[in-house]
Amino acid sequence: MAQVTQQEKVHGVARQDKAFAPEYQGALGSLSVNASLTDVLARGREELRAAERAGDGPETARCGLAVAEACRRLGRNEEAEEAWRASYRAARSAQDVGAMAWALWSGGTLARQRGALPLAYRLLRLAAELGERGGDVVVRGYSLAGLAETGRIQGDYQAVGELHEKLLAEARRRGEARHTVWALEGIAQMHRNTGSYDTALALFEEAAETAGRADDQRGRAWALRGIADVVSVRDGGVDRALDLLTEAEQTCREMQLSSALAYNHKMRGNVLYRAGRYAEAREYYERALAAFLAMDESRGTALARLGLTKTLARLGQDPAVTVAELTGLRQALERLGLRHAGDMIDRAAAELGVETVPDRSPCPAGEGTPR
Repeated sequence: MAQVTQQEKVHGVARQDKAFAPEYQGALGSLSVNASLTDVLARGREELRAAERAGDGPETARCGLAVAEACRRLGRNEEAEEAWRASYRAARSAQDVGAMAWALWSGGTLARQRGALPLAYRLLRLAAELGERGGDVVVRGYSLAGLAETGRIQGDYQAVGELHEKLLAEARRRGEARHTVWALEGIAQMHRNTGSYDTALALFEEAAETAGRADDQRGRAWALRGIADVVSVRDGGVDRALDLLTEAEQTCREMQLSSALAYNHKMRGNVLYRAGRYAEAREYYERALAAFLAMDESRGTALARLGLTKTLARLGQDPAVTVAELTGLRQALERLGLRHAGDMIDRAAAELGVETVPDRSPCPAGEGTPR
């Protein structure tokens, strides 16, 4: 593959068959999208110190961005928080609008990962605005994608469905394989959640194929997880689903993708639960829950708790304990601003033959439709 310069990456003018990581910039611009995160973190910190010693503000900001993203994906959230803020301060001091946008994108992505959806909206909007002002179409696209994903997670499909489609078209036009994969997976997830399993499966498979051609191992791992979910829920294909998750897990471990690995384990729990293999499901839900708690990932924590609660109920847990747990989970999920939280808990309660008390308290301000 021909070399792509950093300028070409930043302004999104290069069409290429292989995925690249635009968040690795400056001295780190040659890093592969599949680079080990521990290697990225070590190299990022080394180059960050060098940039700070040289008094190079823009380079300090860009190396700090890589440090922030490596820490976020490794589940080291406090370090990620400190790094993206330091990157933003360095970029602002240097009056580097593009670097400011990338730092805000990183902060918004971290906020979404931690379940702080109002903050995620605010930071990602600012990042998109700065990206547009600075003429950086890639960070603008990534920030709009972040807004779309936040809305999708919240369950506001009507508001973000069109944006997902628009971003998919833009990514394809610019030849950004990694972003194309992300958009395909987001659209597929909405179809899966609304019961359009055939469409969801086709889109997840297209995402996996695109990621494979582009050597985007992270994107492929997420796509395989999606395929496994649909195969399990639509066809009851337990063995195939577990094989797909095993393949994805290997990538997560090789790249140290802590959050992706936790979601992989939660999905394995889902597959095993659907198959009635409750003791095995319990083990994976507990693994996922421990990982999410360690990362302070609120949404993942709540979803793993829900799976574990349902599993323990099937294993003979006192119904009163199940009711109390489901009631607490309803409140936890609604505090995160998830519009479908009540329906999710109601379905679980009906499935288990118990009744919960709906939480009638209003959602905190700012956790409704993205503005």
